Amino acid sequence: MHSGLPANSGLRTQDSGLGTQDSGLATFTTAPGMSDNRRLMKPARALLEDVLASLRRAAVRYADIRYTETLQQDVRVRNGEVDHLASTVDRAIGVRVLIGNGWGFAASSDTSEASLRATARRALEVAAASHLASTIEVVLSDVEPHVARWSSTYEIDPWSVPLDRKIDHLLGATEPMRGDPRIRQVSGDISSYRQEKVFASTAGSFLEQSTTEMGGGIEAVAIEGDEFQRRTYPNPFGGDFQAAGWEFIVALHLQEKALPIRDEALALLAAPKAPAGRFDLIVGSSQLALQVHESCGHPTELDRALGLEISLAGGSFLQPHMLGHFRYGSDLVDIVADATVPRSIGSFGFDDDGVPAQRFHLIRNGIFVDYLTGRDTAPAIGRRSNGTVRAESAARIPIIRMTNINLEPGTTPLAEMIADTKHGIFVDTNKSWSIDDLRLNFQFGCEVAWEIENGRLGRLLKNPLYTGSTPEFWRSCDALGDAASWQIWGLPNCGKGDPMQTMRVAHGAPAARFRNVEMG
Repeated sequence: MHSGLPANSGLRTQDSGLGTQDSGLATFTTAPGMSDNRRLMKPARALLEDVLASLRRAAVRYADIRYTETLQQDVRVRNGEVDHLASTVDRAIGVRVLIGNGWGFAASSDTSEASLRATARRALEVAAASHLASTIEVVLSDVEPHVARWSSTYEIDPWSVPLDRKIDHLLGATEPMRGDPRIRQVSGDISSYRQEKVFASTAGSFLEQSTTEMGGGIEAVAIEGDEFQRRTYPNPFGGDFQAAGWEFIVALHLQEKALPIRDEALALLAAPKAPAGRFDLIVGSSQLALQVHESCGHPTELDRALGLEISLAGGSFLQPHMLGHFRYGSDLVDIVADATVPRSIGSFGFDDDGVPAQRFHLIRNGIFVDYLTGRDTAPAIGRRSNGTVRAESAARIPIIRMTNINLEPGTTPLAEMIADTKHGIFVDTNKSWSIDDLRLNFQFGCEVAWEIENGRLGRLLKNPLYTGSTPEFWRSCDALGDAASWQIWGLPNCGKGDPMQTMRVAHGAPAARFRNVEMG
């Protein structure tokens, strides 16, 4: 087992904030599990309200100030050695101002009073210039003032667990997968994340929020000749993520899953290739969660549909004239946006417009009924914001982002769904994806599949690939797994915006069956 850090471990510490001198302009607190020499430096409420008051005197329509301190620690082991260690601390303060029909935004990593006031002046100047060039009227939906504190929950603080213990945990989970010469690489990841956020606005809100998250997983890569196969648990791209503490990593039982994952990677080397053609397809919860993300979450972002934000991943085929009557899926398909799910990384108390977290339908009984909106976009469709505007940090301007976008479970047990399938394929765990700029035509590859013959799982199949059109695919859904197959999956790497922002989102999904899907 590992003891101590290697001299060349690559441990990186980055602190972009100020020192810890108390000038009377900031309040210092110590987060749970954080040493005194890394105290949070939150601007005092009185200072924020004074700056906002100065902006009111400048006749702004609206202004807000956000402060964030983001802590992240990433640990990765590969082939019995520490491969990557990174520990970062990022502090930022951002000011957003609306003058007439012009938005202005400015940000800084310097959170002193002088810097804050200078940042506010820059945002004011940008807003005034934007108003002169604006050709579009900015209408904001109403928001009530809120003064509140919100925090996610955890049992064991991630920063209370020594780094050696995290490394040992990963080495203990990955070591059992080694030994067979065909296993060329085994790896494991553990990630710890915390963000402290303060929000103050001219609407009268003052909000403090704290989110703590952990994620982890393992991976085995098998190679024989020209054949390459990979199996991951519980999910690719670093594993699964939850708004929780160390207890979540323990509950993953990584060491117990190591041998089954290794054995599947080896078995895939010799498995027959998944066939091409049209089949009834059962999609497992993990893969279907990504399908929801790409073919429902992104196209229901109203800024995409309006052409306001298309830099990274295009627009949307779901246009406002379709609201309330377009058939997106079968009658079974209910998709909700729910920022209130406990222990999910897509949950929060208030968005970055100061709007409370909400739960609402995007798709109801297969019909497209709502978008993800913000205060400055919802009026375009005659509605109020449903609280889905967020930014990666205070250094970035808030934009519409997914929360927990969930496919609601049905009533069919997975075993019954399989038994009711005469000739089909079961696929799970994403390997690759591609979807067009309108989120309409897609292609997904999965790590693993099994054939289904006469209601029974048969041979293991490798390299399954399915393709289709978003509405056609969801309209073909004729069975949804019950709550036993439903799980929420954390995805901490959703990219959007220019400059790109990486957002932490999550998606719940059961297993589900889709008829006559194109494979290969």
